[in-house]
Parts: sequence; C-alpha cells; structure tokens
Amino acid sequence: MVNSSSITEFLLLTFSDTRELQLLHFTLFLGIYLAALLGNGIIITAVACDHRLHTPMYFFLLNLALLDLGCISTTLPKAMANSLRDTRVISYAGCAAQILLLPFFITAECCLLTVMAYDRYVAICQPLHYGTLLGSRACATMAAAAWGSGFINALLHTANTFSLPLCQSNAVDQFFCEIPQILKLSCSDSYMREAGLLVVSGCLAFGCFVFIVLSYAQIFRTVLRIPSEQGQHKTFSTCLPHLVVVSLFVSTSMFSYLKPPSISSPCLDLFVTVLYVVVPPAVNPLIYSMRNKMLKKALQKILEQTLVQDH
Repeated sequence: MVNSSSITEFLLLTFSDTRELQLLHFTLFLGIYLAALLGNGIIITAVACDHRLHTPMYFFLLNLALLDLGCISTTLPKAMANSLRDTRVISYAGCAAQILLLPFFITAECCLLTVMAYDRYVAICQPLHYGTLLGSRACATMAAAAWGSGFINALLHTANTFSLPLCQSNAVDQFFCEIPQILKLSCSDSYMREAGLLVVSGCLAFGCFVFIVLSYAQIFRTVLRIPSEQGQHKTFSTCLPHLVVVSLFVSTSMFSYLKPPSISSPCLDLFVTVLYVVVPPAVNPLIYSMRNKMLKKALQKILEQTLVQDH
C-alpha cells in the first residue's frame, strides 16, 4: 500500500521483457513517429506557405495536423525512450502531463472533425452562402471552440483524477498514463464525480457523432440530385478523405472503450490502444494527401523553391 503523497513516479506497462523485442518495438514506433512527423509537417508547411490553400477546408486540415502531432507526441516518445533504455519509469509530472494532454488532443480532434463535416455540408449543400457562413472570423472561432472544448474537458478530468487518493500501487497497466488506469490505483470508492464527467464527455462525443451523421445525410441527398455521374463523383470525392478519417477515428475509439469485458486481455488492450492512439495520427496525412491535387501542387512548388534557393 502506498499513499498518493509519497508517489513520485509510476511504472508503465512494457511491450516485452526480451531485449531484442524491446529494440524491435522502439524501431517500429520510431518509424511510425517519423512518418507522422513528416506527413503532418508537410501538410502544415504546404497550407501555411501556399496562398491557394488559405481556404476554410485547408485551415481546418492544418489544425487537424497540429492535433495529430500533439496526440502522437504525448505518448510515443516516452514509450520509445523506455524501450530503448529498458525501463518502465515515468515521473509523476510526466504522468500528469499525459493525463492532461491526451484527452485534450482527442476531444479537440473530435470537435474539429465535426467542424470539418459542417464545412463540407456548407460547401456542397449551401455553396452560395459558403463565403458568408465560413468567413475567416467564423473559421477561427470554430477552431478555437474545438481547442477550448478539448482543454476544458481534459482539465476537469485531470483535476478529478489526481484529487483521488492513490494507494493500490504505482504500476499502470498501459504503455502511457491513461485516466481509467490511474483510477484503478485509487483507494477511494467515490467514482461519482468521474462518472459525471464521463457522462458529459460521452454526451459531447455522441453529439459530435450525430452532427456528423446528419451532415453527411444532407450531403448524400444533395450529391444524389446531381444529374451527371461524373458530377456526383467529383463532388463526393471532396468529402471522401474526411469520411475515411472520421470512420477510422470512431471505429478505433469505440472498439477501445466499448469492447465487451469478456474479450478483454492485456495483449488485446495494448494492441487496441496502439490502434486508437498511434495509428490515426500517422495515417491521416496519407489519407488527405493521396488524392488531393492542391496539396501535391503546393508541396511541389515548395520543393522547387527550396531547390532554387539551394542553388
């Protein structure tokens, strides 16, 4: 039994006790992390440097790339360092930072994906009002609301989590500090406050999901009214990357938090968490840039300017 006031560090879950496998995990995570840094960095650079991409859709995409970078940088660097150094330790302050930052980035991303669905709805269903409804001030306000919602939600959960006395142990059954795992270490039975916060977070996530579904219901109705099949395909192709990103985000998060306890196991929980926290930030840039000619042209222009300056 340990008292929360005496805890100065936590012990994270390791992927393996075998040194060779630890180094393999480090190499794999390093590759994923570098891919996420490169992909999201390219999107941020392209949108920031090319004036043709200074539109609402690409402004929100830039914000998504920043959130993805924050999300993956919260968990992977520490996990990689621990694998490389063959240790499990994370400081109390480091654990608290992960507890605060991960819900912040995930909640903000959920809200931002909702805003991006609204952007696609206005662009396709109300194109004549696009400039009015999505002016620069409106876009900045919606982006700020997404970031602010994430911060407030994360702050409430973090304050509540660390207000509970911890006396079970300091070993966390996850490769990063996660609120449900920290709550398992609590010696208090007063989960009512956390239950209330979870209800609020659940309502926020469900509200975002419903809004996205309703937006795409209207988008599908509008697209089906377009007489030519080529016109339908061209219009819907602007929504496809966002739809794929939303599907990936929703499916991995739902499976992570709503999977039946009967199929739960340490290995499966670890795999699902990696799928939920690590994979989307690395894959999202690829999804958005694969068929986006504007992004490709912007990147090509930046590379050409860089080569000219070097010569």
